[in-house]
Amino acid sequence: MNKLTFILLFLCINLIASERVITLSPSINEIVFALGKGQNIVANTQYSDYPEESKKVPKVGGYATISLEKIIAFKPTVVIAQNYDEKLLRNLKALGIKTLIFKTDTIDSIKYTITSLGKYFKVEAKSKELVDTINSSLKDIQNIVKDKKVLTVIGPRKNLNNQIYIAGNNLYFEDILKASNNKNAYFSNSKNQPVVNSEKIINMNPDIILLLSPFLGGKIKEQQELQTLWQTLPVNAAVNKNIYIIDKMYAGIPSHRVIYFIKDFKKILENVRDKQLQK
Repeated sequence: MNKLTFILLFLCINLIASERVITLSPSINEIVFALGKGQNIVANTQYSDYPEESKKVPKVGGYATISLEKIIAFKPTVVIAQNYDEKLLRNLKALGIKTLIFKTDTIDSIKYTITSLGKYFKVEAKSKELVDTINSSLKDIQNIVKDKKVLTVIGPRKNLNNQIYIAGNNLYFEDILKASNNKNAYFSNSKNQPVVNSEKIINMNPDIILLLSPFLGGKIKEQQELQTLWQTLPVNAAVNKNIYIIDKMYAGIPSHRVIYFIKDFKKILENVRDKQLQK
């Protein structure tokens, strides 16, 4: 190796090693780690707690409290964000800070983010592997049961009041339902977060209800109480005992870990199918 080649190699290694990444959402943070570039993250946000080492990374704020001053202090070579805070993103660009902006609200946008970051970090093979796994998991849920109306409840409370948050028609949950050849019990052209009451749920009459309850992880008694509450609704899901709790944090994070939610959903569909076969 001649001297010039050695110097160029040394400079390239140092350039790669000096990459200083700030991730401004949990899903982006997870994807960067999954691509094998977590060691380059010098700061992230409050709820970026997966994988475990993310908890030890310095924080620059939460969803609505990100500090521009803290970001600048970490001297990032790139900030990777979602399109939530337009003012912050404009300020970053005005300061000449390289900023990559993504959406991760649908399955296609999750895959696009993974692929794009794979290209940016020059780990295309790893990004393809992650995307291929998502595609494979979606194929695995096809036609287990069909044409069922599925209601996805986000963070259900201990009472059936007027503030029931559900998944609308513009998120990755919708894509998963369509891939399985089932459909959302809720329909609207609005992109706003749907908030309904028990009367509207009764009118929808879902065949399957998914209760996304990450804060009840391992709390069996509280999960049973929640299921019992929802069993009081006069809907098909209650009559056929097709009310299920998913108590994992990944269910609400639109990253590569969507595959785990899809696997959970597959087990639920298989359970619904088995009940039908027993009749």
